[in-house]
Amino acid sequence: MSRDTIVAKRYAKALFEVALQQQQVLEVEQELVAVVSALTGDADIEKFIVSPNISDEVKQNVLHSSLDGKVSEPVLRTVLLLIERGRVELLGDLLNDYRKIQGESLGIADARVYSTYALNDEEKEAVAREFGGRVNKKIRIENIVDPTLLGGLKVAIGDTIYDGSLAGKLERLEQSFNRRVQ
Repeated sequence: MSRDTIVAKRYAKALFEVALQQQQVLEVEQELVAVVSALTGDADIEKFIVSPNISDEVKQNVLHSSLDGKVSEPVLRTVLLLIERGRVELLGDLLNDYRKIQGESLGIADARVYSTYALNDEEKEAVAREFGGRVNKKIRIENIVDPTLLGGLKVAIGDTIYDGSLAGKLERLEQSFNRRVQ
């Protein structure tokens, strides 16, 4: 495990503890998603943030004026602290670690659901219920459209993959035939 990974986990844990005390766990997650998206989604903003030619003080002032009142104090302080310590590149890892800590604490698991088409809300809820029962957690769905599946679904929860796709079934059938032939 790299030093950066360990550091990101420490920041995430500290932020989660503050959010838990303030009863803002879900709000802080949403704010982190928005901040990470804003800082990494625009090439010009990302260049500004990582530029060694711009002082940390200037970066902090710009971000403080941009984010103040739009995100909670703990999120703002965390972003400014990362800039001050030259670790702003950890923001994405911090978000991922925050989500893991939050999930463990609140009994929530994130699932990436691969399908040949975008699932509607009713279908997402059905998948969440089915797999929530399997892992005994509340499931948050991220739907990823993957036309290579041919049909069915593939669900990834943590390190476990549930492959109910037509492509996966055909692959398992082929492997079964190959074992019998040999």
